[in-house]
Amino acid sequence: MTQVISTHEVGKRYGHKWALRDCTLSVPEGKVVGLVGPNGAGKSTLLHLAVGLLTPSAGTIDVLGASPTEGSKQLSKVGFVAQDAPVYAGLSVAQHLRMGAYLNATWDHRFAESRVGQLDLDPRQRAGSLSGGQRAQLALTIAVAKRPELLILDEPVASMDPLARREFLQSLMEIVAHGGVSVLLSSHLIGDLERVCDYLIILARSRVQLAGEVTDLLATHWRLSGPRRDPSSLAADQVVIEESHTDKQTTLLVRTEQAVLDPTWTIKPVTLDDLVLAYLSNPPRPERPALGAGQSSRRPDLGVVR
Repeated sequence: MTQVISTHEVGKRYGHKWALRDCTLSVPEGKVVGLVGPNGAGKSTLLHLAVGLLTPSAGTIDVLGASPTEGSKQLSKVGFVAQDAPVYAGLSVAQHLRMGAYLNATWDHRFAESRVGQLDLDPRQRAGSLSGGQRAQLALTIAVAKRPELLILDEPVASMDPLARREFLQSLMEIVAHGGVSVLLSSHLIGDLERVCDYLIILARSRVQLAGEVTDLLATHWRLSGPRRDPSSLAADQVVIEESHTDKQTTLLVRTEQAVLDPTWTIKPVTLDDLVLAYLSNPPRPERPALGAGQSSRRPDLGVVR
């Protein structure tokens, strides 16, 4: 599978503090990829490295086969919407489009004007007087009108109301359907990721805890409940991600490629929210060895998929 972003032990340090450290991951081409993790996991730092706003203190990062700071040709391949969808408050909608045309050789002015019309934005209105959802839509329009190969979105809907979030995500899916662009979307809102993403990366402590097609991940994780027992007694292919116990009952979230045949368990599927919370609640310690795709571990906290 071709990768649009590939990092190897990349890190960013400010003084003596590491905002991101030893991060190794791959973002596949042609997917809408959700990036999720707790505050401080390094998500925004990673995205800023990917668009060339930051340079790494350690390790390497390649975007579309080149360094993010390769030059203007490289920058033209990547569209970016940062947190809070920053636009210029004193410029009108029309002035934003003229600026986009001036700065981007591949600018699609017909698309930009068409989207502004579809969104019912007044070209004369200053961006500072737009609602949060309208500003986000304007920022998305500018990012897409440069016709990038990769679109990176950093918490674009975090401050929006539910209706504005839905409209933004619908716009995003229409753009993906018609433009064939790869997307990396960072968000805390798991429900939104479930609606639009077909690939998921869970990041914690600068490391990838889980990565894969959403449908495959949901199909290989199960909630087991039954009489209290020691998780070490499970079949060798059943990796315990999360566990809880009462005096009489054990409940486990397990990862397995095989059917669970033990009749003492009650077996239920997991939601994407269950999956994300389980991996974020049980990140491995940094000294634990990594697990490659398809490997399994008997440790109750699954090792790192890097």
